[in-house]
This record gives sequence, structure tokens and C-alpha cells, in this order.
Amino acid sequence: MKIAIAGAGKLGLKIAESLLVGNHSITIIDKNEEVTRKLNSHMDILTVTANAKQISILQELNIQTYDYFLAATDRDEKNIVIASFAKKLGCPKVIARVRDPEHMNQLDFIKETMEIDYIVNPDLAITVEIYKYLVEKYTLSNGIFSSGKVSLLEFPVKKMPDIIGTSMADIGKIFPGMLMVGISRSGKVIVPHGDTTIQKGDGLYIIGERQPIQKLASKVHEKGKYTNLQKVMILGGGKTGLYLAKKLSDFGISVKIIERDKSRCHYLSTHLADVMILHGDATDINLLEEENLNDMDAVVTATGFDEENLLLALMAKQHNIEDVIAKVSRESYVSLIEKMGIDMALNPLNITSASILRFIQGSKRVLSSQLIQGQAEIMEIIAVKQMALIGIPIKNLKLPEGVIIAAIHRGMQVIIPTGETKIQEDDKVIILCLLSELPDLEKLLSNNKIGFLSRR
Repeated sequence: MKIAIAGAGKLGLKIAESLLVGNHSITIIDKNEEVTRKLNSHMDILTVTANAKQISILQELNIQTYDYFLAATDRDEKNIVIASFAKKLGCPKVIARVRDPEHMNQLDFIKETMEIDYIVNPDLAITVEIYKYLVEKYTLSNGIFSSGKVSLLEFPVKKMPDIIGTSMADIGKIFPGMLMVGISRSGKVIVPHGDTTIQKGDGLYIIGERQPIQKLASKVHEKGKYTNLQKVMILGGGKTGLYLAKKLSDFGISVKIIERDKSRCHYLSTHLADVMILHGDATDINLLEEENLNDMDAVVTATGFDEENLLLALMAKQHNIEDVIAKVSRESYVSLIEKMGIDMALNPLNITSASILRFIQGSKRVLSSQLIQGQAEIMEIIAVKQMALIGIPIKNLKLPEGVIIAAIHRGMQVIIPTGETKIQEDDKVIILCLLSELPDLEKLLSNNKIGFLSRR
């Protein structure tokens, strides 16, 4: 496919890197010459140094010959206009990033009026994942995700404490015909391997045929836990804080926001009717204790700084807050998060890029997908003849650490794969992939066997 991206920021580059391994033709338009020059030297893409808002630029590119256009500059209005221009000039599918809360109640109108096919909002996307975790306690709907005859169950290990200390090599004896595909541990989702052992406090994701999974769910599923959540403190009143506070407040939860910027506090107070807005520094522990930090059921750190969010989350955990969630954008902090003991850490860039990739890949290849704690994705794809994974024993695919083949629908048969299993054409393959590994998954799903295997 031919894909054009306006804006070489974090989102634009993440999408470009992910799609490039799928052998797509990528064009990036950015008005910063230094940025485009660096991209040319590092990536096999076409770059254009220009303002994408100029219609003449889009015309020179023959934008009507592209399959997708993504507007991801730093300004919402610019993205809306550019995406609309591209659509008017004949690009079949256009996407715009829109972040301003003022637009949230009129997204449908914007899409219809400006003829934009898909709008993404990183702050809203991360808010939905935090809300699901806090209010529903499960990242899967009711703790179970089903596709065809296969189901994925999510449950805390405390419901089966006897399996603590069990390794993946032995877990098959306890759950015959099932496969442990993911573990939520200390705020991080991991894909288990043979030497991984189950630890106290883990959340487990196990897949198998629907009937045995339903039977297991009747023993381990927790119902109605969300009713315990009453008080939430949000540290940082940016867009994520605003969206989350509104959703939680609408659900009937008591919410406090601590925000250091006075003018922002004023803005929040005029947009959130039933939320307590406090002007102050969230790093001031005396202030937090005065505001009854210890009485909170959950704390969400959503300031504009990763380091601050992590430190505040650590401090909240040390005050024995049951649920502590941090918004963290840098991939390099992933290993640190696991050691800190916080309950959940979310990367808005990964969530947003996953959403855009699913839209671009469309329903022809990905039959269904579901995010897990905003960090991983379980998806069902159709295996086509040219894919790199066809006809090779899974043990020889050299899968990335964060990718696991979870189950296969072959006709009426359900296969829980082993290392010897070979995927065949027309199989419906269920895969769990960490969002950070999506580019590597694209290699696996690409129509270029030589390209994938030679890079391993």
C-alpha cells in the first residue's frame, strides 16, 4: 500500500516504522528540513520538505494514488484541514489526530463535514484503558474475550494460589489443552516463556476452547468488584486527567485532581461539575496527605513528565494505595516499571499507533482485536499464502519475545499450538503481541518470507 504521513513527530514516525517492515511505500511530509534529511539517511522512505497544508504539495504527490493519508502534525485544526484536503483530492482513506477536548463532543460532525474517515485521540484512548481497569477491573469485557470457539480468560492468581511458583513448563499439566499467553506483573504485561514462573500478585491470561475456559471461569472469575471503587486522586490536570475525571465522575466516583497550573485549574473547574480541583504541586507530599491520600482507592499519575509520574506512582504505592496507575511515554522506562510495583503503566503512543495500524490493516486481515491493559493486543488474523509464518514450525519462526501464537482455528478444529505446529493457508490465527512489538509482528504478517527470516 502507499501511505502518506504529514508530520514527523513521535506518532508519525512510529506509524512509519511499523508499516515500513510490512513492505508498504511510505511518504513523510514535514516542513523541518533537518528532520527530513535525517529520516532520509535512516529509513527507506520518501520525504518531502514542505507544509502539507499547501494543496499544491498534495497535488504534486498525486495524493489520489495513495491508499491512506495520516495527518499527525502538532496542531488539531491543521490536521483536520490537511486530512480534508487529501480526501477532496482523491485519497480514499484519511486519518487525523485530534486532541483538544473542545472537539470531543463534535467528532462525528467533524468527520462527516470534513469527510475524515478516522480520528484518533491519544489522551482519550489511554483514558478508556485506565477506566476499564479501575471501574471494570478487567481489561477484557467481563474478564473473557471470545473469538469463534476460542476464549481468553483473565483472572488474578490469588483465585488459584496453589499455582504460585509453577513454571510455564509445568502449567500445561494443571490446565490441559490451554495455554498461558500473558501475565500482568507489577504494572507490566509480559509474554511468558518456558522458564517463567507464576508469582504472587500476578494477573493471568489463559486461552483455550470456549467450554473448558467457561468452566475455569466459573471457579476463578470475580464479579462486581468495581463497586468497591469510591475515591480516586488524579495527579495532573492535563487532557488525560480531564477525560478520566469526567468518566469516573459520571460513574459516581468521588474524584480529586491536583494541578499546579492555576489557569488550568480554572479551566478544569469550568468543565468538570462534580470534581474537586486543587491548585498545588503534586510532588508536595504534605499537600497530598492533607487531601487524604491514604483514603484513596486509586491514584493515577498523569502529569506531563514521565519521571514525575513514576516517582509519584511509587510514592502512592508506598502509601498502600490499592490501585496505582502511571502514564509513561518512554519505552526505556519499561524495565524500571516492573521493579517499582505499580499496578499499571500505560504508553499513549503505543495505544494510539495500535489503533491506527488496525484501521489501516482493515478487516480483511485482522478479524478481531482487543487491547490488554493498554499494553498488549490479542488479535485474530487470516493466514494467507504469502505470509512469513506459513508452513514453518512455530519453534523455528524465531518469534520476538513479546509475541506468542495463542490458538488456531482450522476449519471446525481448534488447535492450541506447540513448537511443532505449522500454520497453514486460511488458518485463523490468534496472536498476542505487546504493543511495543507491533513492528516485529508486521514482519511476521508481511507478504515477504525471505525478508522476515533474513532479518532474524
